[in-house]
Amino acid sequence: ASMNSFNHYAYGAIGDWMYRVLAGIDTDVEGPGYKKITIKPHIGGKLTQADATFKTNYGKLSSNWKLEDGKFIINIEIPANTTAEIFLPAKSTDIVTESGIPIAEISNIKKVGYLDGCIVLKIGSGKYNFEIRQ
Repeated sequence: ASMNSFNHYAYGAIGDWMYRVLAGIDTDVEGPGYKKITIKPHIGGKLTQADATFKTNYGKLSSNWKLEDGKFIINIEIPANTTAEIFLPAKSTDIVTESGIPIAEISNIKKVGYLDGCIVLKIGSGKYNFEIRQ
C-alpha cells in the first residue's frame, strides 16, 4: 500500500511542478483560495509552450503560452474578484500588446516593476491575450 501512496504523491508533485513551473501559475498562500495569483511563465530549454487550467471557487484560472514566429504569446484568464501579477519576458512595455493594443494604452493593466528580465504587470479578472515581439 505504501508504494501506491508514494506513486500518487509523485504524480501529484510532478503535476504540481508542471502547473507551477512551466505555465507559471502560483498562488499566494496567505490569501484565501486564489485571491492573489502570480503568473511567471518558465521559458527556456526545448519547451515552446505550456498550458495549465485550474477551477477555483471564483471561476477559471488559466495560463497558456507559446513561442511562435519569434513572438511570445500568452493567454491568461483570471477568475472574478481576483488580482494577478504577471511576469512577461520583455525588456520594455513598448513591445507588449494585449489583444493587439499596446499595454501602455490600457488603463486596467498596471506596470508594477521590472524583475529578472521581466516586466511585472498587475491585472484584474478577465481574459487577456498578451503578445511580445522578441
